[in-house]
Amino acid sequence: MILSFVPRNGSAPLLRWKRALSSIQSGSIYTSQFKSYLKLDNGEIGSFFHDAPLNLDRSNRTATMICEIPRWSSGKFEISTQLLGNPIVQDSKKGKLRFIDNIYPHKGYPHNYGAFPQTWEDPTEASEITPGLKLKGDNDPLDVIDIGNRLCEIGEIKQVKILGSLALIDDGELDWKIIAIDVRDERADQLLDIGDVESKMPRLLEDLRVWFKNYKLPTGKPVNEFAFDGAYKDAAFTMNVIEECAKKWKSLVNGEVKGDKLPSISNATVAGSPGLLQNFEDVQLEPVGSEGAIPKQTEIIYYY
Repeated sequence: MILSFVPRNGSAPLLRWKRALSSIQSGSIYTSQFKSYLKLDNGEIGSFFHDAPLNLDRSNRTATMICEIPRWSSGKFEISTQLLGNPIVQDSKKGKLRFIDNIYPHKGYPHNYGAFPQTWEDPTEASEITPGLKLKGDNDPLDVIDIGNRLCEIGEIKQVKILGSLALIDDGELDWKIIAIDVRDERADQLLDIGDVESKMPRLLEDLRVWFKNYKLPTGKPVNEFAFDGAYKDAAFTMNVIEECAKKWKSLVNGEVKGDKLPSISNATVAGSPGLLQNFEDVQLEPVGSEGAIPKQTEIIYYY
């Protein structure tokens, strides 16, 4: 929070807390009731997808990241593109909450995992900056991998430095993985581009690529494929990817995109958007109780 001084009727200043963006939990983690909502600076509920600012800074190559999954954890959490308020929820399949399998030598997710708000990988048309691929987006915000040391928290909002990207092809859709590092990390000043990650953090990029290739194998699915023969793209190219996805989001939230199963555009702050609401008064917060059970499968290690 930020402390400010507010004069009243010419009298001595009063102390007032100016809230920063934060998150608020509804329901217990590892249950189907769990949701983490964006809490705006006025204390109202907002959308992680639409109301948290991207704050993309081309000169410093920084942007705002929303943490969905802390490093070494197994629960598959993500920003819901359909629920009112776009909270972070645990993904489910056939009524069962989803947990990621352990691919040796990793436990759960190898790094902090999250998303860039106010970005969208468009499923209605192919990317203009990768015309040779002719692949459409996966209908979600851009994924971000924070390779820093500090474990993030679900719903945490932070600034990261953009270093590069990996173009995953998931079920025929383009699913960019943006490589970044928390600006507060002790290595952040040493890392300016993707090549610096290779030299300062040996094997990290190769291990991460192998993890993305194999992480679905325990579920019986084939290995994932990559565009560009699995080569990481540099920071300059990646900035273009982010800017394109930010423009696609703007078209989406302004109601200019037509198609099936598009995300909800309900929001609390985007002026001119047909989805702009007075507030998310229909969002009901549930009490937070004991954590749900984590299945035994999260203790198994798979080798490939």
